[in-house]
Amino acid sequence: MSKVLVTGAGGFIGSHLVEKLVAEGEDVRAFVEYDSRGSWGWLDDVDPEICDAVEVIAGDVRDSHAVRQAMSGCDTVFHLAALIGIPYSYLAPESYVDTNVTGTLNIVQAATDLGVGRVVHTSTSEVYGTAQYVPIDEAHPLNPQSPYAATKVGADQIALSYGRSFGTPVTVVRPFNTFGPRQSARAVIPTIITQLAAHDRNAGPATIRLGATAPTRDFTFVADTVLGFLAAADTDAACGEVINLGTNFEISVGETAQAIAAEMAVDIQIETEDQRLRPDASEVERLWCDNSKAAAMLGWQPTHVGLEGFRRGLAATIDWFAAPANRVGYKAHLYNV
Repeated sequence: MSKVLVTGAGGFIGSHLVEKLVAEGEDVRAFVEYDSRGSWGWLDDVDPEICDAVEVIAGDVRDSHAVRQAMSGCDTVFHLAALIGIPYSYLAPESYVDTNVTGTLNIVQAATDLGVGRVVHTSTSEVYGTAQYVPIDEAHPLNPQSPYAATKVGADQIALSYGRSFGTPVTVVRPFNTFGPRQSARAVIPTIITQLAAHDRNAGPATIRLGATAPTRDFTFVADTVLGFLAAADTDAACGEVINLGTNFEISVGETAQAIAAEMAVDIQIETEDQRLRPDASEVERLWCDNSKAAAMLGWQPTHVGLEGFRRGLAATIDWFAAPANRVGYKAHLYNV
């Protein structure tokens, strides 16, 4: 891939992608969000040898000058930088427009001007809204049900429009509910795991505080999502295409909580908290991925499939959270939007 840039490299998926690219021998530049503490996000917690092999640049995807500098000399760009928390998008929608839409515009404009060979842009299954048919393929209508999802639709369309207008080599990958080590507690699986990890096992069943438990999701282990990104970058036929990355397996939030509890050998009772509920018309009730296009075009197949594969992914995620040092900064007793 020559020089590779990963935006959002300090985030959950981004840090795993950086690790994999370095392991594959790529020349990696990581674009992380600037802060006054000099934090590199989750890259601060990966193997130091990984970071030693990476050129890290701090900046802000909303700043076109910073983006252009970071992309200079790069042949491939994996664009993951985004605001992703759905609840916070109800409170601060303008910041989502600035980061997700304008940030993506900065990426594809710089890619066009600099002659970048490939941009892999990160979408989300949330753009589909509640499934109108299942499994959801790439032709499914877009129906964003939150400000976050709406900005991701806008970002996707900006990216694709540059391909049509200027020949910018863009591929849009659309992951379905990626999970794994390092994921934010804003996501449901880490929310459940961290609450259980903080529970006193001598105190009887654990009370797990959740929002809606009936909605279903297609959870994809992060290692599989990362391989989908790499396959998209390596496939010329994927230029101009939107490609789903999911497992073709759905499970409800409530069933997910029970599966995690079984893996951690804790009895649970689930308590619904109003503050964790989305507005009624904003809740995405069903997501189930049709991944046949990724299989046919990219040769990509997830390795954590079906209930057995989901449980293996949960076990690996639970093992990571089991280390107290990995839970520093996770506030299991609070609901963080």
